[in-house]
Amino acid sequence: MPTKLETVQLSAFYAKKEAIHEVSLAFPEKTVTAIIGPSGCGKSTLIRCLNRMHEVTPKATTTGEIRLDGEEIHALDPVSVRRRIGMVFQKANPFPTMSVYQNVSAGLRLNGVRHRKELDAAVVRSLKQAALWDEVKDNLDGPGIRLSGGQQQRLCIARALAVEPEVILMDEPCSALDPIATAKIEDLIFDLRQNYTVVIVTHNMQQAARVAEFTAFMYLGKLIEIDRTQKLFENPAEKLTEGYITGRFG
Repeated sequence: MPTKLETVQLSAFYAKKEAIHEVSLAFPEKTVTAIIGPSGCGKSTLIRCLNRMHEVTPKATTTGEIRLDGEEIHALDPVSVRRRIGMVFQKANPFPTMSVYQNVSAGLRLNGVRHRKELDAAVVRSLKQAALWDEVKDNLDGPGIRLSGGQQQRLCIARALAVEPEVILMDEPCSALDPIATAKIEDLIFDLRQNYTVVIVTHNMQQAARVAEFTAFMYLGKLIEIDRTQKLFENPAEKLTEGYITGRFG
């Protein structure tokens, strides 16, 4: 299974405080990899490093390497990196002054796409991929902020998909959603792996078991273990992993 994205001895810092320590982790192409671990273990910091969002924070730095298709991403333009590696955040963040249509097409416009037919096609494709088209097709000019919480999160996923990224990062995308909306997002994640490499941070181990082919466990900024999800949950190699999964700490 070819590797799409990988970290090599990646460490991340806020000022001089180390948040993650020498993490080497490979994300196979067109699979879902979940990152689990207790609060404060470095999960969100790691995922923000993967598309160079971490460096936007004042005094935040990294050492080590992050490779996309074998190419070090810090040698690339950060805007191009974020186009190829899309991000969906914990809290849905549709642009409040924009319509559904404008929200989805915003990234394309930022990248210079102006032809209406091209924008129309991308909006329809992305909303269908995000399993939202049937719910909003008659109200594309309505405010994105007026949608329900689950719909807003799928709108943000459609916005990320519109620029046709290669990797999609999701930082606890269901933590603020009810069970019905969560199930729709999980079904969507399962479908997305046919065309994208997906990395999801989740505090919900049952969710990782449902959607991910691989799961990585982090603790105190370090990668403790990564394996196929079923094996990691049923027969973890490390005592720390077993302790977290069985609820002894976390």
